[in-house]
Amino acid sequence: MQGFKEINPDELQDMQSVGSLRLIDIRSDAELTRGLIQVALHVPLSLLPGKVSERDSTTPNVFYSQSGARSAQACAFFAGKGFNKSYHLQGSASMWVRSGRPLEGRAT
Repeated sequence: MQGFKEINPDELQDMQSVGSLRLIDIRSDAELTRGLIQVALHVPLSLLPGKVSERDSTTPNVFYSQSGARSAQACAFFAGKGFNKSYHLQGSASMWVRSGRPLEGRAT
């Protein structure tokens, strides 16, 4: 196991409906022109290591990128820092859109 769990868009929506989580979009600024998943916080992958101390290790952190490779790296990094509730959105933003869900305006 990689130290984190992969979830699909349905599982993300279930998690959002039952409790607190932090959804983190690690795509570049240029990729954000396509929109982002509602309530996501934008933290580019290159800045993520400097943000570890700002995250709560007891709150689930769900990471996504454009297709999933970078968000898997982010999850592995956070899991390695002791964040046991790290989740990777399978297929990331691309899968979210393919599943019929919208991307919305700018980051929160």
